[in-house]
Amino acid sequence: MAFSATHIYHNLLLISFFLLIHALPCPAAGGSWSVLVPSIGISAMHMQLLPNDRVVMYDRTDFGISNISLPNGKCRPNSTDCSAHSVEYDVGSNTVRPLMVLTNVLCSSGTLMPDGNLVQTGGWQDGYRTVRTYKSCDTCDWQEIPNGLNQRRWYATNHLLPDGRQIIIGGRRAFNYEFYPKRTASENSPNFPFLVQTNDPNVENNLYPFVFLFPDGNLFVFANNRAILFDYSKNQVLKTYPTMPGGQPRSYPSSGSAVLLPLQIKQGKVNTVEVLVCGGAPKGAFINANNGNFDAALNSCGRIKISDPNPQWVMETMPLARVMGDMLLLPNGHILIINGASSGVAGWELGRNPVLSPVSYKPDNQMGSRFEVLNPSTKPRLYHSTAVLLRDGRVLVGGSNPHSKYVFTNVLYPTELSLEAFSPSYLDSSSSAVRPKIISPKTKTSIRFGKTVAITFTVSGPVDLKSVIVTMVSPSFNTHSFSMNQRLLVLDSGNSTKAAGKSTYKVGVTTPPSGNIAPAGNYLLFVVHKEIPSAGIWVRMQK
Repeated sequence: MAFSATHIYHNLLLISFFLLIHALPCPAAGGSWSVLVPSIGISAMHMQLLPNDRVVMYDRTDFGISNISLPNGKCRPNSTDCSAHSVEYDVGSNTVRPLMVLTNVLCSSGTLMPDGNLVQTGGWQDGYRTVRTYKSCDTCDWQEIPNGLNQRRWYATNHLLPDGRQIIIGGRRAFNYEFYPKRTASENSPNFPFLVQTNDPNVENNLYPFVFLFPDGNLFVFANNRAILFDYSKNQVLKTYPTMPGGQPRSYPSSGSAVLLPLQIKQGKVNTVEVLVCGGAPKGAFINANNGNFDAALNSCGRIKISDPNPQWVMETMPLARVMGDMLLLPNGHILIINGASSGVAGWELGRNPVLSPVSYKPDNQMGSRFEVLNPSTKPRLYHSTAVLLRDGRVLVGGSNPHSKYVFTNVLYPTELSLEAFSPSYLDSSSSAVRPKIISPKTKTSIRFGKTVAITFTVSGPVDLKSVIVTMVSPSFNTHSFSMNQRLLVLDSGNSTKAAGKSTYKVGVTTPPSGNIAPAGNYLLFVVHKEIPSAGIWVRMQK
């Protein structure tokens, strides 16, 4: 068969176009951004959502004045600094209130306790061993407990335990762990050899370890490029997982991020437990960045089924390489990867090339079709940036200060004092007809382990009863690319969703069976229909 030159030319154009679109990363789609507050006065290095829809944020105390004054002419004790280094943001009124924090909270950690109070630990210099508590009210402020910790805690990780205490693991030159509150004045800090084994000389790469509560009550601990299952009550390693393929570091300052994938509760059990670790920086990147050479960030994710008898890492490729990113669980079980840079490492002046586009990861999709690039922000969020999920389904984004002081001019990446909200595509108006609205129970309801709870909700448009799920999300403490205490539970509903009137439906769910699966405390509960979540309600899990 003869072909004309024109025919061949058109075919070549089609082939070239096909190759071009398949060579590009996933197309940007979904989500929208809005600036909530142009300046909250501080750069939000740490962030915790509270069960009254307020968010506590704080920075550090040793760099000079911030851009927000303390109220009523107050100044820090024995100081000419009359500025605030912590604020409380009210989501409902979109307002900010300055708070007084006394000791240095730089690179610290914390946990929202079962009573709804934030207990925050450690920091730098005079904050090394300090415990701080914050109970939210219109006039409340930080309370500080000097020497509340046994050991210096700087870049440590905290996790809420089934007994209502928190465990505090590691920190710089702290190869041990301790608990708070203490049971006795003589309670010690057991050595934790795993942190010695994962410590890279002169670089570390095992700070802010990724810690998750396993449904049997033990802890999954990941540091550098490997992980263990740890019985903290006996100071015993129960299982050593394979090193992640490639052996590249993922913990601070290489600063990848990690999540415990959604836990499906069926008949009082969780049969599958998986962890996802994404991004980071290659070996040598920290030393290279300090010498002015900024290595490309890692574009790989490792996913491991830690509940398997013989668990193995499965590697996936992100469409955008990322270091210093944050990974958040969204109410519908998708993962949001947001903030960060595409080269360099965590540390002052050590990151380059901001990644402005978030990425979503759908864990239930087939491998190869899980990632989607979302619409970009215009604001770089590099070192010391933060993100938390809000009750209405938006993601609050703040921080970014790659400098030892606040610097706004003549630098690559100025100190960022703004707060933004990223609204995932499930909040688009085009989804309003399928979006559930919870009618009962009301927010701030208490629930008990292993009980049946009836949830009534409305949907204005056509309903697919089989697509309805109910999720519970814990409010996490976010700093330095890791959200401590983050977990999402898919409650057992037994396909019980039924019509209960015009556009009204009822679903019965069984609450988590124990504190090993859901430690007692505050959670956001959502009804999800066709992957579109309702606004959440606060529930308090009680024994």
